[in-house]
Amino acid sequence: MHADEAILADKFGTLLATGRYAYDPNDYHGPMLAYCTLAPACLSGRTSYERLNETTLRIVPATAGILLALSPLLFTSVIGFPAAWMAAAFLAVSPAMVYYSRDYIPEMLLALWAAAWLWALWSTLKRPGPGGWVLAGCIAGVMLATKETAVLVLASSAVAWVVAFRPRGLSWRSAGAFAATLALTVSALLAPPWRWGLLGSAAQSYLHRSVAPGWHAHPWHYYLGLLTGAAGGPGEALLFILAMAGFVIAFRSGKPVLRFVAWYGILLACLYSAIPYKTPWCVVAMLYPLALLAGVAAERLVRLWRPAVLVLLATATTYTACQAWLASTRYSSDPRNQWVYAQTGNGVYKIRDSVEACAQAAAQGHQVAVDIYSPENLWPLPWYLRGYPNVRWWRAVPADGPPAPILLASPAMEPDLIRKLYESPPPGERELYMQMFPEYVELRPGVEIRGYVSKQLWDRLQQRH
Repeated sequence: MHADEAILADKFGTLLATGRYAYDPNDYHGPMLAYCTLAPACLSGRTSYERLNETTLRIVPATAGILLALSPLLFTSVIGFPAAWMAAAFLAVSPAMVYYSRDYIPEMLLALWAAAWLWALWSTLKRPGPGGWVLAGCIAGVMLATKETAVLVLASSAVAWVVAFRPRGLSWRSAGAFAATLALTVSALLAPPWRWGLLGSAAQSYLHRSVAPGWHAHPWHYYLGLLTGAAGGPGEALLFILAMAGFVIAFRSGKPVLRFVAWYGILLACLYSAIPYKTPWCVVAMLYPLALLAGVAAERLVRLWRPAVLVLLATATTYTACQAWLASTRYSSDPRNQWVYAQTGNGVYKIRDSVEACAQAAAQGHQVAVDIYSPENLWPLPWYLRGYPNVRWWRAVPADGPPAPILLASPAMEPDLIRKLYESPPPGERELYMQMFPEYVELRPGVEIRGYVSKQLWDRLQQRH
């Protein structure tokens, strides 16, 4: 589990326990991911935080990823069935789409709602009137309740809609229907009217984060490097090259809807690239318009040179699918994989299994006390230790109080921990502690964890072996 996944799982656990999701305007995003997880949790009977597992959580983004890959078929009447089918195929084998469809983060849900939003905007032109704008307002509200970066999607698509379709004007009834539905949806899902100050706080918080990104700061061409594979691979070369051809076709064609998709893709990429705060999963939102244009280009190329292009596309798509599979399985936490970002390493299993073995040997079982000392963010460790009710977390080593039989600590805490174990207690009351891990164990790249077990518990553990 990525640290972000574990934090959002903990937020969902609070929803299960209390029936409420307290929206934090400073972090953790909106409640839609948690609300959508209620269904698989209830259906599987995992209705407490301790009983949750990765499958229950990740089935939500996985389902969203599947629906997103099928969503280009909504545009069949606009771009034709062959182009829509090819766009769907490109999304289905996209390394980024496959990789982040495995992560319990709101990105895939936001991308799915964004696809529905584009279709709703197109529908308002085919069937003018308040009805289409009610649907659009509802989808926009759901997007905002999923993740705050929805404003980038809404802004870029609104400008593209005006530029491409040049609407003569929006009736007051339609504008009112959209605004009312948007307000009602946001009120129901995110913040009731008496707490709309949360929305202002969220806007201020994320604006500040965008201009002061800390270690998430990346250059303007960061996303371009991810798309082309220049950041390390596997990139989206097939989709990107075809999308470039799709842009040319869109601007040379007489179809406003193609120009709308092209302008939307350009504006969205520009907005994301202009913000210094960048994370690789944000590329998911940009891939969708590129996939639609890539499908248009592929369909045009097949019509011109059918046999050769079909063979070439089939080969390239198969290769991309293999890359997506490897990136999401064998190299899912390998730093050489460009989609890996502060990913938890396999060391977390060593920590989890060692603590479990000690708990099995302890007389208290899972009620055994575990002390964890670290000034660092140790997520997702709380997720893996959620079955131990007596875990205590410390940012400093307290001088008073007996230590737990199981200790986990960052290396920086060792001097204070040694003083607590061997200098503070009077003679005769000092217990020897044994190393839990004989080798170097990393939670995440650069985040080492060291473990210790009391000699009494160590002896019981050795007897079990």
